[in-house]
Amino acid sequence: MKAVIQRVSKAAVSVESEVIASIGPGLVVLLGVQQGDSESDALYLADKVANLRIFADSSGKFNLSVKDIEGQVLVVSQFTLLADARKGRRPNFIAAAHPSVAEPLVLRFTDIVASSGIPVATGRFGAYMSVEIINDGPVTIILDSRG
Repeated sequence: MKAVIQRVSKAAVSVESEVIASIGPGLVVLLGVQQGDSESDALYLADKVANLRIFADSSGKFNLSVKDIEGQVLVVSQFTLLADARKGRRPNFIAAAHPSVAEPLVLRFTDIVASSGIPVATGRFGAYMSVEIINDGPVTIILDSRG
């Protein structure tokens, strides 16, 4: 699994011009599931996201997690994170897991984050979405469950 995590002051997801999810301060997680991923990948990344210390404490140091600040998380499935654009001009997505595998793992990731006490909102799997992100900092971290 690959994740792009952005610290946000607010974010929202729309499908067909209708806002389906929104959050205040917290994290947006753009999540890509690749072939061979399993529940252990979802568990690893969910734990990282819930406990990643990328919010400033009173000294201005990154010492607080989204849990510590009582923030929210918006999870958006994004298979394009698995794009391979090394050859030619059109990326291929061969590394992305089939939707029948990816969707349950995205849901499992979301459930694990939520079970740690963090309010979680989600996009709509497989839908064409507009994602509005007000990046705070900006702070953007890329995580990969495979190292």
